[in-house]
Amino acid sequence: MIDVNKAIATAVKTGKVSFGANSALINAKTGKAKMIVLAGNCPKNIKEQVEYYGKISKVPIMTYKGTSIDLAAVCNKLFIISSLSIRETGDSEILKIVESTEKDSNGGSA
Repeated sequence: MIDVNKAIATAVKTGKVSFGANSALINAKTGKAKMIVLAGNCPKNIKEQVEYYGKISKVPIMTYKGTSIDLAAVCNKLFIISSLSIRETGDSEILKIVESTEKDSNGGSA
């Protein structure tokens, strides 16, 4: 099993990641992100919009179990992070987390 915190930290260090709800919304609309991570306490209206546009443009959305402060600590940032968009994963294997959860929700068949 892949550690989510380690995968996010690696993506931030080695890949191209943009922080913030506005950039997450833009990336969800355009489909430029490979994945969007939302904090557990992300505001409801932002979460609904990002999930809606992400579903339309087929960008996987992951809800982080912790708060925005926890997500900031994982990313080694001094500001809170409600959402982040992963445009390039770098050395991270975070997209495998999404693939494994999709297999589990489909009953093991892809």
